[in-house]
This record gives sequence, C-alpha cells and structure tokens, in this order.
Amino acid sequence: MTDFDASKPYNMLPELPPKGTAIESTEILKKCINARVALAELKQAAELIPNAAVLVNALPLLEARASSEIENIVTTTDKLFEFVDMAEDKADAATKEALRYRTALFEGAKMVQRRMLSTDMAIHICSTIKDVELDIRDDSGTRLSNRETGEVIYTPPIGQKLLLQKLENWSDFMHKYTDVDPLVRMAIQHYQFEAIHPFTDGNGRTGRIINILFLVEQGLLDTPILYLSRHIIQNKSEYYRLLTDVTVNQSWGPWIMYMLAGVEETCIWTTDKIKAIRELMQHTSQFVQKQLPKIYSWELVEALFKQPYCRINNLVSAGVAKRQTASVYLKNLCDIGVLKEFKSGRETLFVHPKYIELLNGEENVWIYYAGVETEYAAIANAEH
Repeated sequence: MTDFDASKPYNMLPELPPKGTAIESTEILKKCINARVALAELKQAAELIPNAAVLVNALPLLEARASSEIENIVTTTDKLFEFVDMAEDKADAATKEALRYRTALFEGAKMVQRRMLSTDMAIHICSTIKDVELDIRDDSGTRLSNRETGEVIYTPPIGQKLLLQKLENWSDFMHKYTDVDPLVRMAIQHYQFEAIHPFTDGNGRTGRIINILFLVEQGLLDTPILYLSRHIIQNKSEYYRLLTDVTVNQSWGPWIMYMLAGVEETCIWTTDKIKAIRELMQHTSQFVQKQLPKIYSWELVEALFKQPYCRINNLVSAGVAKRQTASVYLKNLCDIGVLKEFKSGRETLFVHPKYIELLNGEENVWIYYAGVETEYAAIANAEH
C-alpha cells in the first residue's frame, strides 16, 4: 500500500523498476510466450500482403480512431479514409485530430528506426497529435477526474524538473533493463508514462503510440500495424481500474497480465483481419479480371486497397493510368459494383464498399462478388 492521496500531486511516484513485487512470475512469463507467438504470426501475415502500403494505410487509421475514441474524440473509419492525405483541411475537428494521431504514429515509427524512444520523441508525438508546440508541463492544476461524478481520481506529479527526472528514469527502464522481457517492459513503462502525465493534454494517446513504437523498436513488429486500442476500448473500465490499482497498491501483476492479454488477443484479431484483406484482394482481382479484362491489372486492384476512398489522382500517382483513362477505369469499376461514386463537396470520390465493410467489421469476413463464388473458392482451396 502506498501513501497515495488522489487529491494531492503524486510526487512520490516510485521510480522503475518496481521494487518488492514479482514482475516476471511464472504466469506472466507464460503469457509473454503466448504474446510473442501471436506477434510473430502477425509479422508473418503482414509479409504475405504484396504491398505493405495496403496495411500501413489502413490499420493505423483503425488504431487512430479507437485511441481517439478512448478520449471521447469520436469520428468514423469512413471519415478518416475520406479525408486522409489529400483533404485533411476539409475534415471536422475530431477527424483532423484522429488523422494527426496517425501522422504521429508514422513519424514515430520512422524516428525509432534511427534512435531510441526518449522524452524528446514523446514531446514530438504529443505536439503532432495536438498540432501545437508542446513542452513538459510546468503547472500545478492538472487533475484527472471521473467524467460522470467530477470526483478527483488522480493528481499527477508537478514541477517540470521533477517530471523530467521521472521521464529520464522511464526511458532508462525501457532501454537499460534488458534482462526484463520487452513485453513486460512495455506494460510497465505504459503505466509509468500515464502516471507521470507529462503534458497538459494528449497523454493517453501519446502513451498508446509509444506502446506500439516500443514493439517496433524491440523488433517485435516491423511496422506500426497493431490495433492495440481495440482491446482497451473493449475493456476500458478494467484498463482504468488496473492503472489505479498499481498506483494505490503497487499491484503490478494483474496490470501486466492485462497488457499481455491485450497484445496477444489484438495480434490474433489483427492477423485474421490481414488474412481477410489478402483474400478479398485476391477475390477482387479475379472478379475484375473476369468482368473487365481490357482494363485489368494487379496495380489497379492494389490501388483500390491502398485508397478505399479513391480519387482519380490516386490512380495517376500510382502509374496505373493517365487522368482521363483513370476516370474511365473508376467508372467501369462502378458499373460492375466494385466501387461506388459519390460527391464530397466539389470532389468526386470512388468508395470501395466491400473493403470498407471489412475494415469496419468486428468479424473478419466479407461477401463474394456475385457469379464468382465457386470459381474463387476453388482457387482459394487449391492455394491452401
């Protein structure tokens, strides 16, 4: 039991590693093995997608939407795909903020390929999310309250100098305590980062990005495609309860098990999602080749999965066709039911309904295009 008072700044937040508690029990180490197997299967599934951009364009947007929703910043997958990359300035405020989460995730993934996660990197990530230049907070008025009752549930440490010291310890723990399994370190550092609460806003989203970046840094992921916020959304009350239990009782075991379960379950679900995407790509390719043999190319089909809200310029920039021909291709794809044309302001977009439904769906299933079910099923079975 700690001397914790929710109404007072938690300046005595213990440094890492945790003292006097089993952070690598037999149960935890067994769970680490399961999570590592799931991560390896996720990496393997991702490698089977011919173009990595298909997954990198899609899965981080799902993570951005869910992580933002945890903070009551609500948008939809459709809006994110509609406004990503080419029309972000036209989006509503919540969609813009979720898109900035994706940008921060991408930029962070590039940064960890060059250097270790650090306080400066966390500042950059949070600044990108909030679209303002931020620094470690130096105020004394930050409190976390229950949204429904207004009750103060946590008051983080105060004083910029103290926060910087605690962040240095946080970074050191991630990179110097290599005898501790990296998945256990991920779980522990996430609690510590949230408890330090170094920014006036954006701490939760920054911390969830850091989770994924740490897995990339440690070589457990090649790209930031793990949709970990899905697990937190589905178990939100448990997430906050276990965070609090670490603070009040130094109860690390259940928290670590929760995070390991999140990695394992999310990897399994994401792997199934990737397999379904690959199968839908193959099926769509067969369908387009059969229905539109004169315009068919794998690059054309691939473009529809890289940009499920497709613009003429997307085909042009992908080298599929020049502008006028690209317009004809997209309209032909509408004629056979692969795409649907719609207006967004003055702009014409071509949405890929089956792919959007697959990305939005909790169940990783899709429906065959009419007339090719038997043919595709035979091909799929032969491949398996």
